Amino acid sequence: MDDSMAKSDIIANTKTDTSSPDNSSFSTPSGDSDNDTHSRDLDQAYWYMQDSSNRHDAEQMSVGDLKRLRRKIDWRIVPIMFCCYTMQFIDKVLLNYAAVMGLNKQLKLKGNDFSNAGTAFFIAYLIAEVPNAIVLQRVPVAKWLGANVILWGIATACTAATHSYHSLLAARIFLGIFEAAIAPSLILISSQWYTKSEAAPRFSIWYSGLGLGQIIGGILSYAFQQVSPKAYPGWKIMFIVLGLVTVTIGFVTFFFLPDTPMKARFLSEPEKVALLKHVAINQTGIQNKKYKFSQILDVLLDLQLWLMTLLTILISISSGVITTYSATLIKTFGFSSPDSALLNMPSGIVSIASTLIVGYGVRATSNRWAWLVACCVPGILGGGLMSFSPKHNRAAQLAGIYLVNAITATLIIIYQWTASNVAGQTKRVIAVSLISGSFSIGNIIGPQTFQAKDAPGYRPAKITVLATQAAGACIASVLFVYYVWANKRKDAKQLSGEALEVENQSEKHLWEDQTDKENKTFRYVY
Repeated sequence: MDDSMAKSDIIANTKTDTSSPDNSSFSTPSGDSDNDTHSRDLDQAYWYMQDSSNRHDAEQMSVGDLKRLRRKIDWRIVPIMFCCYTMQFIDKVLLNYAAVMGLNKQLKLKGNDFSNAGTAFFIAYLIAEVPNAIVLQRVPVAKWLGANVILWGIATACTAATHSYHSLLAARIFLGIFEAAIAPSLILISSQWYTKSEAAPRFSIWYSGLGLGQIIGGILSYAFQQVSPKAYPGWKIMFIVLGLVTVTIGFVTFFFLPDTPMKARFLSEPEKVALLKHVAINQTGIQNKKYKFSQILDVLLDLQLWLMTLLTILISISSGVITTYSATLIKTFGFSSPDSALLNMPSGIVSIASTLIVGYGVRATSNRWAWLVACCVPGILGGGLMSFSPKHNRAAQLAGIYLVNAITATLIIIYQWTASNVAGQTKRVIAVSLISGSFSIGNIIGPQTFQAKDAPGYRPAKITVLATQAAGACIASVLFVYYVWANKRKDAKQLSGEALEVENQSEKHLWEDQTDKENKTFRYVY
């Protein structure tokens, strides 16, 4: 379905993104200055526009001007987010590459020690989402992200100092705590600057850093395996170098990524106002620091979020298996450690291709649920090849691993879906943290399907990939049915007179801190 719920132009004297299929448009009578009971809950973006209109005459921005403004924003914020996501993936899976470089032997890991080290990261990640859900509404988001990038870069570098299972465990726990900020922060930042359909390809661009991380990780692992001084193993040098790179990117993020459009020094004031009027159509707000306990209850009672949580867990079980163990699996096919690292690189190409295709596909056609199901299909096929092809058929086993990497694109659909369909600032912050926490739950379960007793084939883990992808496709279809029902229910209430008439909605209404359920004119995209 086309996401459009357009009824009329969103704001007088402002051009909307007519190419965006998500837009829900409302006419806005000028001069809306009544101080109703909701005024105290209005988003800070609304007050910024009001203050600006008192100091400057409103300027009309053409469609061409908006396109130029989008490009200007794209070149300023998307590369920083892309670098952050690339490094978080590389730093997270360095353990995978270090394993084939001799880490297990040198740290004397036994039994399920390696699996437990991978799991510890995600347990810490999950626990850290609780304070993230509180902090992200109160502090500047970009500053919080930058600080955490710096800290996880330090944790990555410190992994080189590990000398036993317990010290490795400590390093992974700190890494998980600091990396927990990445997904909620990027989701919130991305949704501030674009309409719902415009955001889809931008989400996919920074998320494709995951695929680049897979490619770079393979190259770096191969390179550092050629550097093997007796006193300092190559995997330790790798952790130090990449940790320092991450710290550098963290400082860039802290100082150059704006917290909100209102604080963007690279935009003029008329550009800021035009952008805010443009994205007002989302009805999801920019910034409101008032914490509402009623919205916490809304999260607990929202069926869409529990379905989205279950979907994220199912998808992440498979991604946890592949991202943590892909190089290890390839090595079990009979390849050397350096060759295993290089053969893992095509996984990154598949991840990038699937992510970009999905992002631009959603922008053009919407149908998020269908794109998600489409990504699960190669995941199911890959899981089948990994599970049931003959052990001696290394080509089929490799093809299975590469196909399963198409599922990485499903997570960015979930991220963008959540950002589009959840309104109310407190609810949004909790929702994105919940989804990020669900990602960690799936990744806790995924590595645990790799048990030492199942080596070297790890068949139960491979079957898990197949089963979870099939279940994920089913849940996506259920979400589609739910959103259709929810929108029809809202339409029926509006026709019966329970909802406010669309044509009577003001600009102020678009910035009220209401949840998607409370806002009678909000419509879900699917």
